[in-house]
Amino acid sequence: MSAWDIKPQGVQGQLKVVGGHAGDLEKALTGLMKNLAQAAQAAGTAVPGTAAAIPLHGPVAPGQAPLSQKASGPVAAALGQYAQAREKQLKSMAERIQAAVLGAATATSEYVEGDLDTAKQAQNAAKSVRLDVLKDLGAGK
Repeated sequence: MSAWDIKPQGVQGQLKVVGGHAGDLEKALTGLMKNLAQAAQAAGTAVPGTAAAIPLHGPVAPGQAPLSQKASGPVAAALGQYAQAREKQLKSMAERIQAAVLGAATATSEYVEGDLDTAKQAQNAAKSVRLDVLKDLGAGK
């Protein structure tokens, strides 16, 4: 570990680039989920007119949505299943990005302060996507 030769300004520059790309990815994923929901809503059902709603009766608390809901068709169901199946992957992707950025920032900060042991811990936590360890090390201060 004593052979590290980090240029903090270079790390900071790269973290800004990664942060910009992460923001772009977040916007794209938000748009994807919004578009999937709109597509599911617009897809309609496989039943005619009045049968396309599920009429439910009963009291509804003030401010709550009515009990009756539009029936969803096979396309909407498939889009919902697609989004649900991708949820773990999208969450993992976000956690990996966060761990990489926090780990690099924390390891560099500790390197600058001369604490190579904590820098190594941050580096290892980032590799294994241990956000809890990175937060305990004070990442993102």
